[in-house]
Amino acid sequence: MSRKIYCIANFKPRPGKEDAVFQALQALEPNSHREDGCLQYTVTRHIDHPNAQGTSYPIVFHEIWASREAFEAHCNRREIKEFFAAQVESPDGDIEDANVCVYSDEPKVW
Repeated sequence: MSRKIYCIANFKPRPGKEDAVFQALQALEPNSHREDGCLQYTVTRHIDHPNAQGTSYPIVFHEIWASREAFEAHCNRREIKEFFAAQVESPDGDIEDANVCVYSDEPKVW
């Protein structure tokens, strides 16, 4: 069975801050790629496409971690905690709202 953790982190920048938020999130990629258990860590921007017309926050991280422990270690890194404190939790941050969810590819055991 897979122990992988899939994380989707959606970010809604404050008006006029989309480029700054995208660049700040891109800056987190290199160190995250070097972490034990990081299988994928990619920041993306929403684009218009006729076959995918759903709504979304404009910036989304797609992450895959080898295990829950690897994901938790990532979340507890100083760089990640400082980013969320300064950009998401602070009223002066560039991010108006964030929605971070984790998923598993294991079937539910009843």
